[in-house]
Amino acid sequence: MPSFDIVSEIEMTEAKNAVENAARELGTRWDFRGVTASVELDDNIVVMKAEAEHQLMQIFDILVSKAAKRGLDVSCLELQDVVHSGKTYSRKVGLKQGIDKDLAKKITKLIKESKIKVQASVQGEEVRVTGKNRDDLQAVMQLVRTGDLGQPFQFKNFRD
Repeated sequence: MPSFDIVSEIEMTEAKNAVENAARELGTRWDFRGVTASVELDDNIVVMKAEAEHQLMQIFDILVSKAAKRGLDVSCLELQDVVHSGKTYSRKVGLKQGIDKDLAKKITKLIKESKIKVQASVQGEEVRVTGKNRDDLQAVMQLVRTGDLGQPFQFKNFRD
């Protein structure tokens, strides 16, 4: 029986390249000349630091543009709260990876409500979809792509 897995993964080398490109542009921009500002990748979190809160959003805009150029889906970037300590402001940007249980349940519910003749089961951080024919599986792929679930998805292990 044909099947495939729905996963949510980020190409970490591309994320690292996007952060490095953003840091390089940050060093050359005239509006950041003489200002203590940085952007760096630490595990699955991007840490932005600057002297003013509005500069953090400028750094985030640079990061988004560089991520888009590298082929990363910008909906995987999740802004967290601003932290002010001393003279610097910092803000973390989480990189969404994996499908948590609530989102996996939402995906399986979406598939079941569509009345497509397939079975969806949650397996760890991925959702496996099996069906009798390929057309149904491709319809499920299209359904997940068009559904507004707040995170990018990839389809792996398509077996016939």
